[in-house]
Amino acid sequence: MAENEVKSDLSQTSLVPFIGLREGVIFPDTEAVLTFGRPASISGISEAFANDQEVCFASQKDAKATAESREDYYSTGTVCKIIKTLPVNDELHAIVKGLFRVNITELESRDGRMWAVVENIEESAEISPEVIALGNRAVAEIKRAQDLGKTNVDPGILAKIFGSADPTLIANQISAVLEIKNDEKQKLLEDNSTESRLNFICKRLNEEIKILELEKKIENKTQKRFDESMKEAVLRERMRAIQKELGEGGEEEEIGELKGKLKKAKLPKEIHAKVSKELDRLAKLSIHNPETSYLRTWIETVLELPWGEYTRSSYSLSKAEKILNQDHYGLEKVKERILEYIAVLKLKSDMVKSTKKQSAVPPTILCFVGPPGVGKTSVGRSISKAIGRKFVKMSLGGVKDEAEIRGHRRTYVGAMPGRIVQSIKDSGVNNPVFMLDEIDKIGADFRGDPSSALLEALDPEQNFAFQDHYLDIPYDLSQVLFITTANVLDTIPPALRDRLEVIEFSGYTEEEKFHIAKKYLLKKQAEVNALEPKDVDLSSPMLRYIVRYYTREAGVRNLERQIASVMRKVAKVKASGKDLPIIVTKELIHKYLGPIMYGHTLAEDTDQIGLVTGLAYTKVGGDILFIEVALMPGQGKITLTGQLGDVMKESAKAAYSYVRSHCHELGIKEEKIAKSDIHIHVPEGAVPKDGPSAGLAITTAIISAFTKKPVPKDLAMTGEVTLRGRALEIGGVREKVVAAHRAGIKQVILPKENEKNMVDLPEKVKKDLKFYFAKSMDDVVKIVFG
Repeated sequence: MAENEVKSDLSQTSLVPFIGLREGVIFPDTEAVLTFGRPASISGISEAFANDQEVCFASQKDAKATAESREDYYSTGTVCKIIKTLPVNDELHAIVKGLFRVNITELESRDGRMWAVVENIEESAEISPEVIALGNRAVAEIKRAQDLGKTNVDPGILAKIFGSADPTLIANQISAVLEIKNDEKQKLLEDNSTESRLNFICKRLNEEIKILELEKKIENKTQKRFDESMKEAVLRERMRAIQKELGEGGEEEEIGELKGKLKKAKLPKEIHAKVSKELDRLAKLSIHNPETSYLRTWIETVLELPWGEYTRSSYSLSKAEKILNQDHYGLEKVKERILEYIAVLKLKSDMVKSTKKQSAVPPTILCFVGPPGVGKTSVGRSISKAIGRKFVKMSLGGVKDEAEIRGHRRTYVGAMPGRIVQSIKDSGVNNPVFMLDEIDKIGADFRGDPSSALLEALDPEQNFAFQDHYLDIPYDLSQVLFITTANVLDTIPPALRDRLEVIEFSGYTEEEKFHIAKKYLLKKQAEVNALEPKDVDLSSPMLRYIVRYYTREAGVRNLERQIASVMRKVAKVKASGKDLPIIVTKELIHKYLGPIMYGHTLAEDTDQIGLVTGLAYTKVGGDILFIEVALMPGQGKITLTGQLGDVMKESAKAAYSYVRSHCHELGIKEEKIAKSDIHIHVPEGAVPKDGPSAGLAITTAIISAFTKKPVPKDLAMTGEVTLRGRALEIGGVREKVVAAHRAGIKQVILPKENEKNMVDLPEKVKKDLKFYFAKSMDDVVKIVFG
């Protein structure tokens, strides 16, 4: 038998060209439009059409797979006649007509084409009345589906179905347009029973009719609502026109704008529902109702909050280190801790990205503690710049009203959100770096305790649903990076302090101040005062002169003011048209800044009896203080002056008791102590002083006064003393020692237990000072008096 010949004798096996279909089933007595993209399929269709050959089509079992053998196709296919082909770009469109069903027994490849060995499937010749009735029912169901809106059936096909009395043709035609899956259509093709096929078709058409009826019902309801909406729109339009004539037309436009904002806002579902409800209530209120104003303000405030708005963070350690080093000199320990903090944020961010889960470990809230002017706020700004977030600062100094933190109830006249929510709103993002400045200066009075309100904002276990009284809805602060600052820890409430991780900022040494001024302050103040670098020549020796003799503080704010004063004088010269540059000399510094404010040392020119230099730690850093002791004839009475606190008074009494109990060892006559009144004074009487760390200095001053032995002028000491003479450990060593170095002290006595704190001292300070470590007063007496 020739390959291009197909026998019409259906009882015999035939060899016909074969084309596989990825999807779709072709039924006999139906026409289909097919698109071919595979080269082999395009070639096979084109050649069969040219030679007027009939082609066998069969579907792949898996549409996504690459079919290569007989097992990849269904065994039942359809022999079709190709009516027309149309090439379009790289594809071929063909109209084919199904002729009869076949069983595919084998696939062969010849001359680059696929051929199928097929056996015809004979249709049942006998048609029972039941089958005829099923056919009529199927025709009625397809007509009913069309009336309900079924649109995927070609009118020509419908005409054939309605005009046919052959149940087999009806089954084939409806099977082709039935909306069922590909494998179900294949089962219909394989089913030899016309009755079974029509039963399946009627069942599916009935299901489809029910869906169409439901859709029609929904459509009618939607149309009804649409008609009602149109009616409402027309009425509202008329009402707007009336309101416009009465001068009340703007209210509707404002509500429309608020609804538009609500639609765009990324509010949580519950909050969206509440705002929508309040907005509907606002629409019903009269413009003259007093509630209208504050309700509108509340809605506007809620919608202006940055719901779901976040700045994309960047946690590059190298970038952070570079920024910190560019913006700040020194502060090595602080920088190291900040980099550790950013490293943890980076790892948490990476973990969230990889696991798609939020970290169970809450973020740390940092608290920068140190004297004014040491860079606490600027370090916070550098952190925000390093991680690419916006920076928000809120000062808490003097805040005594809880409503400033949590807001006022919106029923009050003039109510507004708390400062935290207001600052978040102003920033425009929900994850800024938020600095709470001067947290140690929060007060409390009859209006509440602001520190308690801060607990909820700062506690990671609670701040994901922070309740502002004005908003009266939960607001998520968990993505805000809170940083707090304080001068001292003592005044921070314990519950609040417990939630903070403290990073201490120490005062600057003279050398550090010099480098900060040279690297940052000179350029800044020149720019502030509209000067160019060439306009003023402030050499390093002159800058050191200003640092040494015109500043004595832990930070650099006063130093910046002195430099600014010099720059203003130069700016005046420049504005006068005089010759530049101005070379700054000592004489010019005295002229611009006045006489020297601070001597290089505060000690006396010579060693003094009954005068000892002590070291103190204050809110603004370390400082030196003098302990003066004077003896007078009397009866052993002790007088304490200088506005001393209770702890310091007790320390002075303990020192006096130690001297009395050890007078023989110290070479002091007991009779002399008994017949002498002692006056202990700490100068600068207007400044309150307290703490136990002056114990060694007071004891030494008393011994000096009784033994008439002078104390070296360049020696300072700090440490608590017991009745047995033990030198106890004290705090604030770095600040105290830096203050001693700043004041020109050359020798420092510390308790032996504070030797471990030497690692915290700047190298230059350790190099310039001589340190002694005392276990007891015996050691101190040997060091001081030899």
